[in-house]
Amino acid sequence: MEALKYPIGTFTPPATISDEKLKEWITILEVLPAQLRDMVSEMKDEQLDTPYRPEGWTVRQVVHHVADSHHHSYIRFKWALTEDNPIIKPYLEKEWTNLPDLKGMPVEWSLKHLEAVHYKLVRLLRSLNDEQLERTFIHPDGNKTISLRQNVGQYAWHGMHHYMHIANLVKREGWS
Repeated sequence: MEALKYPIGTFTPPATISDEKLKEWITILEVLPAQLRDMVSEMKDEQLDTPYRPEGWTVRQVVHHVADSHHHSYIRFKWALTEDNPIIKPYLEKEWTNLPDLKGMPVEWSLKHLEAVHYKLVRLLRSLNDEQLERTFIHPDGNKTISLRQNVGQYAWHGMHHYMHIANLVKREGWS
């Protein structure tokens, strides 16, 4: 079950985040929307409504979640760049995936949203200097201070984490 929950393991940021690692993460963020679109855009509703693991979200919920989550991340970058170590507002992601607006909603809208958010995010990230990347925000869950440099890695991991949930389901079901 752990391998189904965390197909690429959990995120542990390196003690020192090199410029090369940062560029790698930004590239992951840049290509993720197209990779996700390639995987899910031709799926039938039955496939989109299949959980990626027992008691897990459906493919549809995962796609909508990634768009919502990465939208939040983009806003967190903006807050940290314009405010002094702001306390960000978390959200109840499990409850968001169950809201009625997403029930049966085509994934196309979240794919488009993710493409727009990632275009803006990648453009922003590539414009930041080292001082800006060291700016921080506070996540109230655990009162953790997170640098923007670390948050790039967190969201590159997050995108690939959910991408692999779907990729592993596609492989197990023989949908390719």
